[in-house]
Amino acid sequence: MPQMLALVILLFILFIGDLVAVRTKAWVPSIFVCAVLFLCGYWTFFPKNIVEISGVPTVVAVMMMYLLITNMGTLLSLKDLKNQWKTIVIALSGILGIIALLMSVGTLIFGFKTVVVAIPPLVGGVVSSIIMSEGAKEAGLVSLSVFAIVIYVMQGFAGYPITSVMLKKEGKRLLQKYRSGQLEVKDKELAASETAAASESSKMELKLFKNMPKQYNTDFFKFFRLALVAYLAYLVSTLVEPVVSISPFVLCLLFGVIASSVGFLEKQVLQKANGFGIAIMALMLFIFDGLKQATPSMMLEILYPLVGTIVLGVIGMYIFSLIAGKFLKVSKEMAFAVSLTALYGFPADYIITNEVIKSLTDDEKEREMLTSHMLPPMLVGGFVTVTIVSVILAGIFVGFLK
Repeated sequence: MPQMLALVILLFILFIGDLVAVRTKAWVPSIFVCAVLFLCGYWTFFPKNIVEISGVPTVVAVMMMYLLITNMGTLLSLKDLKNQWKTIVIALSGILGIIALLMSVGTLIFGFKTVVVAIPPLVGGVVSSIIMSEGAKEAGLVSLSVFAIVIYVMQGFAGYPITSVMLKKEGKRLLQKYRSGQLEVKDKELAASETAAASESSKMELKLFKNMPKQYNTDFFKFFRLALVAYLAYLVSTLVEPVVSISPFVLCLLFGVIASSVGFLEKQVLQKANGFGIAIMALMLFIFDGLKQATPSMMLEILYPLVGTIVLGVIGMYIFSLIAGKFLKVSKEMAFAVSLTALYGFPADYIITNEVIKSLTDDEKEREMLTSHMLPPMLVGGFVTVTIVSVILAGIFVGFLK
């Protein structure tokens, strides 16, 4: 197969996935559609190395992971997170619930290694899935390598409908309080001052290069600084290896936070260097490359642990978020919805919340009130679980497979 034909076919599959997700308002995840099409391709006419033929060998995907995870670290604003500390506690409680139930009940039913591979993708996104999939492959666990990808593909089907139900209940409760005069829209002036402060801080992002003429901050300079920070994270992981084994990807996240805090990297530097789209494309193709090992019999073999781990994970999440919500005086519906963001993250958390708000009322003021109370915790919950915690968990759990 010619390289460009392979690339055209794979990009068309990614486009079809996006198209279905848009048409169904994210109820059918793009990742699921793409996975089904990839499996059909591998079981019919795809060469087994079609992703490599298209121009994305393993070495390119790993490079993109280093850049993407370091870029993730630049998104972390400690000030913003401080305002949503209750949300963070609830999101972490939900993850703790997944770990507690799967490590206890799940281990007895499915075995230790299956549970270890399942947890990081279940609370995270594409990066944690790849880390666990590659770790399982290196350990010679081929079916578990595929399992790490399939669980990432399927978890949204549990998360979307339950989140929608919880947010509708929470929205109705808030509307009732608002209509009876017990609740107001969060202060617009405060929001405006926060926006102004954010705008001012964005001007001061590159504190270490404040005297450098703006035209010198080219795309290549942005890439250079991002790659340098990622390399330093890798270097530190190799230096501390004799004492303690830390995944370089976990350190990339930490170094990204530090680099943006001291003014060496701007926030979302990969987007500003016009490299985010191509990086995500390469990473998505690489994760679907793992499905080439999946035979129909293997898919049937992992169906039982797939359904079982997701069900147990959601139950654990519900119990622990309920307890945390009770202590923090957050409604059980909102607490559960926040913890469920671990199953899909952004942009699904944004889309579902907006769809629910639109379905509850046509009144603009009521929509504004619901948005101000429901959207911020949902976005922060998704960011904390999928972006930060899942990568750290994957870095730790992959060591258990060795």
